[in-house]
Amino acid sequence: QVQVAESGGGLVQAGGSLKLSCEASGRTFSRNSVGWFRQAPGSEREFVAAITWRNAITSYGDSVKGRFTISSDNAKTAVYLQMNSLKPEDTAVYYCAATKPWMGIGTTRAAYDYWGQGTQVTVSS
Repeated sequence: QVQVAESGGGLVQAGGSLKLSCEASGRTFSRNSVGWFRQAPGSEREFVAAITWRNAITSYGDSVKGRFTISSDNAKTAVYLQMNSLKPEDTAVYYCAATKPWMGIGTTRAAYDYWGQGTQVTVSS
């Protein structure tokens, strides 16, 4: 079992930046691929970005490509989501999720087994 927790959300003006962090309680993500999703009110949960357990491969949703960057340190103690050039439509609850050990990344909720509680990101116009 992996307990996942996000941090770093907040209120930012359009064009600004935020950096979200995702940590696993009492352990690292060294064996897990990690993804970020977001959900706005009345919308489906949307894939944002993911990174493989080897940190070798990343993937991004079309709406955030070129603006958001997913990364991790070599020890995989945390996974980060750097969000630049934020837009009001980026407003959502952002969730971090991890796969079971040694699994690759996916763009759907079904690919991930462990989820955090979410952190609110609000972008004002």
